[in-house]
Amino acid sequence: MSSIADNINSLRERIARAAGRTGLDGNAVSIVAVTKTRPAEEMDEVVLSGVDALGENRVQEALSKWDPPAPRSSVPWHLVGHLQRNKARKAAEIFSCIQSVDSLELVSALERACLSRGRRMDVLLEVNIGEDPDKFGVSKGDLPLLAEGLLERSTTLDLKGLMTVLPLGLDERRTRSLFASMRELRDGLGSRLGIELPILSMGMSDDFEYAVMEGSTMVRIGSAIFGKRRS
Repeated sequence: MSSIADNINSLRERIARAAGRTGLDGNAVSIVAVTKTRPAEEMDEVVLSGVDALGENRVQEALSKWDPPAPRSSVPWHLVGHLQRNKARKAAEIFSCIQSVDSLELVSALERACLSRGRRMDVLLEVNIGEDPDKFGVSKGDLPLLAEGLLERSTTLDLKGLMTVLPLGLDERRTRSLFASMRELRDGLGSRLGIELPILSMGMSDDFEYAVMEGSTMVRIGSAIFGKRRS
């Protein structure tokens, strides 16, 4: 097997062990391979090795890699980086899910883009759970208004759950505490809205095991699959 396939097998084993420590099912955790700066051939290889979706950070880079006949275009593509409103129409061309929705203005832009293309799109609401000024995302306090506004304004966006990116340099206790807060926030929001929110996208290469232990259903993995990111 290639190193990518080996890394994915190792990743699934680590997910299973982490989930088992808290009585959860590792098989319920989806892997989004984050392919920022990775070449098309590696994207094809990672798809053939069995990841659940591909994640891109930038719309323009993703468009340059999109090729429907290729294996990489046979799985869902998720936008995991910040999305500017003026890129919403382009994002609607290829992405199955936008994980970084953080404003009603972006909701409206995506709604218009989906209506113009006659399609639906899954979305996650990005929460700045660590209150990091260097991170995007809505605050905990503003999350209910954003979620309710999305449901009121949109006919094409399917709200599936929440996403977060933690601040750098946290210890295990703080990391797990913030991930647990995200789980509680997701559960509380679902109850408030009266809908299922099945996806909790949290955990990357350096902290995914803690995320899985606290209930993550989707991890976004780059370097643990591909190695060090290319500049």
